[in-house]
Amino acid sequence: MGIPSEDRDRFREWTQTFFTPPSKDAQEKTREAHQRFIQYLEDIFEQRRQQPGDDLISALLAVQEQGDRLSAEELTSMVFVLLVGGYETTGNLLGNGLLALLQHPDQLQRLREDRSLIPSAVEEMLRYCGPFELSILRFPKEDLELHGQRIQAHEAVRVNYLAADRDAAQFSEPDRFDVGRTPNKHVAFGHGIHFCLGAPLARLEAIVAFELLLERLPGMRLATAPEKLAWRPSAQSRGLVSLPLAF
Repeated sequence: MGIPSEDRDRFREWTQTFFTPPSKDAQEKTREAHQRFIQYLEDIFEQRRQQPGDDLISALLAVQEQGDRLSAEELTSMVFVLLVGGYETTGNLLGNGLLALLQHPDQLQRLREDRSLIPSAVEEMLRYCGPFELSILRFPKEDLELHGQRIQAHEAVRVNYLAADRDAAQFSEPDRFDVGRTPNKHVAFGHGIHFCLGAPLARLEAIVAFELLLERLPGMRLATAPEKLAWRPSAQSRGLVSLPLAF
């Protein structure tokens, strides 16, 4: 993206604010965070217009100026989604997945003995303890009935990915964490036209991260009781405040 690494802390603060559950107290902070974030992006866009670089924002700006593919609003929206979705969810996947491994030492040992299982382990982490709980709002085009629930046309609906990925009709022993599970048709990345655009990158990042964790930290273990871990309050994402480790 070409975003300076020294701005990471500011991004982290902004995205945590975006995912805070709605409340009267949080509303003003969320609005302010959005405004600061959008202003930051506009400043970055102007810098790249003056001095293009070998980065995605410069490429998107070139497309915008040479044709009509991206409006200013579309450009801002695209970069916003890539920046927020590109590390908020992946960070949660790494934390949640590592916690699942540490809580299931038999599965951790399987990975240590057979690194070829890491890709399927990542898929199981996405299913078993995915980083995103609720979908964006969906609106049915017509009245429908789903599993006995009547849904009106144009009524706002959210899909609970974590519940769907524990569906006993789809998964054998859905509450069991199995790094070799196959098939594993989870919906952690959404479905159809809403399928996550960053899914291949997220998978690759997680595979590389867990390969390196197993290689460099062979004696890692939880440094606190699982029940003492704190989860960040969020309306959509699911992630830990921190994951203390001992070696």
